[in-house]
Amino acid sequence: MAAETSAGAHARDEMLAYATELADALPPYASTGGARIRLGVNIAHHDDTAADLEGYARPLWGLAPLAAGGGDFAHWDVWARGLAAGTDPAHPEYWGAPEHIDQRTVESAALGFALALAPGKLWDPLSGAEKDRAGAWLARFLGAATPDNNWNFFPVMVSLGLDRVGYPHDRDARHARLDRLETYALADGWYADGPTAQRDYYIPWAMHFYGLIYAALVGDEDQARTARFRQRAGEFALGFRHWFADDGSAVPYGRSLTYRFAQGSFWGALAYADVDALPAGEVKGLLMRHLRWWRDRSAATSPGGLLSIGYGYPQPAVAEQYNGPASPYWAMKAFLPLALPARHPFWAAQEQPLPDGLPDTLVQPPAGAVLLRSGGDVTLLSGRQHNTWARGGSAKYAKFAYSTRFGFSLPAGELGLVHGAYDSVLAVSDDEGDEPVHFRVRETCEDPAAGEAEGTGDDGTVRSTWRPWPDVEITTWLTAAAPWHLRTHRIRTGRALHTAEGGFAVDRDGGTTAREEAAGRAMATGAAGDLSGLIDLDPDSARDGRVVEVLPGTNVLARRTALPTLLTHLPAGEHWLRCAVLGAGPDGAAAWQDTPPEPRH
Repeated sequence: MAAETSAGAHARDEMLAYATELADALPPYASTGGARIRLGVNIAHHDDTAADLEGYARPLWGLAPLAAGGGDFAHWDVWARGLAAGTDPAHPEYWGAPEHIDQRTVESAALGFALALAPGKLWDPLSGAEKDRAGAWLARFLGAATPDNNWNFFPVMVSLGLDRVGYPHDRDARHARLDRLETYALADGWYADGPTAQRDYYIPWAMHFYGLIYAALVGDEDQARTARFRQRAGEFALGFRHWFADDGSAVPYGRSLTYRFAQGSFWGALAYADVDALPAGEVKGLLMRHLRWWRDRSAATSPGGLLSIGYGYPQPAVAEQYNGPASPYWAMKAFLPLALPARHPFWAAQEQPLPDGLPDTLVQPPAGAVLLRSGGDVTLLSGRQHNTWARGGSAKYAKFAYSTRFGFSLPAGELGLVHGAYDSVLAVSDDEGDEPVHFRVRETCEDPAAGEAEGTGDDGTVRSTWRPWPDVEITTWLTAAAPWHLRTHRIRTGRALHTAEGGFAVDRDGGTTAREEAAGRAMATGAAGDLSGLIDLDPDSARDGRVVEVLPGTNVLARRTALPTLLTHLPAGEHWLRCAVLGAGPDGAAAWQDTPPEPRH
């Protein structure tokens, strides 16, 4: 037990140090009144005041748990002073009132959360008049306009904080929000992010995260609801662990990837709410490996220790239109377990790896996804999701495959294969001539299906239909066949098409140690031994293999990449294209020499 306690204390100290390191970098950027923390130029769609409020509020997702658990932070005076200034209409640093759908509503949740966990740091230092102004400013968010999605949780978080400090507010509005949120529930512990097809990291880091905080803080007051929140989270945990590789990395998929290790915040919330769906050591291992993976990627921070816009490295192309310079600090949600006492079972437990015997393939119908595990890496095959609103939405949701080892790529332009970075897609062009430059890819998914209950069988297949032009219909089947995955496309076209089908983009820093560019096959191996390749499964195929060196700064993990690609030209009519795709680390690269699996569709 002494060894377990020592290991627990080490992990807690490790998390505490990481949270403190990130937060300590911020005070030099604070305004005189403390209400605004400006980390750079704001190019988000919200105003600069809201962006500065982000810089103030988002670190509280980590600082409030740190304080609740007895941790020290030397700059609480900045945040207490800032709360007084930001909520005072007469102060030059006033944050302003929410208007329509407003970014201030998002950030109000962090303030409510912080008051609920650490009132002694933020609320108690205020004078009576300052408390009245701060309470009134927050209380108005109970009636704020929100999109019909996870934003409904923001007023709930505000209400929890106002409850803690005893400030009167509209608690009926809180329960109306909660009632609406529960209508998003799906099977297997999943939620939709509102009445949409969106099922991405907003489910663990928003829907479940806030629901578990609510369950932990209200106790028996709303017993039936909190029991449902806990039950759904427990069911979700069983499937969500498949999104994490053995090294702690999570599948990069969907929008808001610049929030980075918020991907792991669900595991901390599970511990915080005492949900025992998985052994404490397994939950702890999932979270701590994830945090270490990010901590060790120092490229994710700027030279001054600030979290950058990007994912695996500073990369503005990853940003959505709502990302300001302080947006990445949603990552601080991962530090929620710091609120737990040092002797809590979560900290006392020995970290455990994922259990032996997890299936190589798991179909998740609510997400329209198949998770494939091989060599410790995870690949997500996507067949239902799309997003035409967020910047880069088709690349972030509608590619065929997303990998913990190879990530995915975002286009750097619209002209040709080098700009398009068409990894894990079938790109099609109706340009005339032999060198097409204008391509279209899957952007929306019609008639999606995943798993036996939806008609795709029990072999780990997702299916969707997409229409790049009104007279071109493509139905795509994606099937897990570890360590490979299989792709089949039925193309019905009223026009001639050029096609370019990409495998995974492999890191080419240091050069590529091996390449194949031949009829029906293309492969590249990076200097570290990672291999990406794809093989045409039609023996009569006329597809040519090529390795394309795409523009730098397109892949979310590797700064410069090489992309194996199969190319052909199709006349009008019906055609079938089939290939097997391999992405493997050094230990699995030998599979390229094996006979690929047979097509299944």
